[in-house]
Amino acid sequence: MNSYSAAGDIPGVVEGPEPVSRIAGFLQAQEPYCVAAAARFLQWDPRQDQIWSWYAEHERLAAVIILSKGTLFPVFAGMQAIPLRDFAAQGLRDLPIRAIQGIRRDVALLEDALAWGGTFPTGGSDYDLMTLDQEPVPVEIPRPLRLPGLILRYPDPADTEALFHLQAAYELEEVVPQGGSFNPAVCRLSIDHILAHEYLLLAQWKSQILGKINTNAASFSRYQIGGVYVHPEYRRLGIASAMAAAFVQDLRAFGRGLSLFVKKENPAAREVYQRIGFERAADYRISYY
Repeated sequence: MNSYSAAGDIPGVVEGPEPVSRIAGFLQAQEPYCVAAAARFLQWDPRQDQIWSWYAEHERLAAVIILSKGTLFPVFAGMQAIPLRDFAAQGLRDLPIRAIQGIRRDVALLEDALAWGGTFPTGGSDYDLMTLDQEPVPVEIPRPLRLPGLILRYPDPADTEALFHLQAAYELEEVVPQGGSFNPAVCRLSIDHILAHEYLLLAQWKSQILGKINTNAASFSRYQIGGVYVHPEYRRLGIASAMAAAFVQDLRAFGRGLSLFVKKENPAAREVYQRIGFERAADYRISYY
């Protein structure tokens, strides 16, 4: 794995191979705030991914931007003195950028640099980043009202089609930006990837799968939880709370920390995670281009 600059005359950008250990150490120091970025770093594909690095005083690695699958992941660790306008004009010129994701202040700095060059986001969402590092609060897993016999279980191959429909509904409601289009083929690839590489817990009542929760990234020592969805006709019955409590208990058994982000306008979901033991850590943003 190599880290390099595609913009050689930008002050402060690393030229040539960057020791993997230095980038890894930098991301580990910021890990609770950049699980998605660290996960992309660990899955580095030199055919399509790029990494840019900046140094501060005493040759201290102080900022990293990862471009992976069309998404920029800025990790600035509070650093402000980055020549981002030059970087956007030279390093990002003609690259296929579809989104920026990360701590809100970092995304805002990169948004501003792109806007200076005439590139503006088409939409975006703001979130509360939440983390859990201690043992989950010992709560009894709630039993949803009016759904006796609800089962929480991990999937098997026979669930693929039902989970595809849940994933499609989740993406349409939570992921596809306003004015964007839903791609069923990409969605099917997404659920296939989740089933093959992530942890997923589902809620079943009688023969119907009503909800799901899954991991969507794994960094050095953390899992990121996402994809939480309950069928609209069965909401406000405690299904999301039941899934979250059970899933967190299982994941914490691996000894890893947990991160997730929840939309600012969804206080009910935030309260669910707070009851389990999650704490708000930062503002988070995804901007779409």
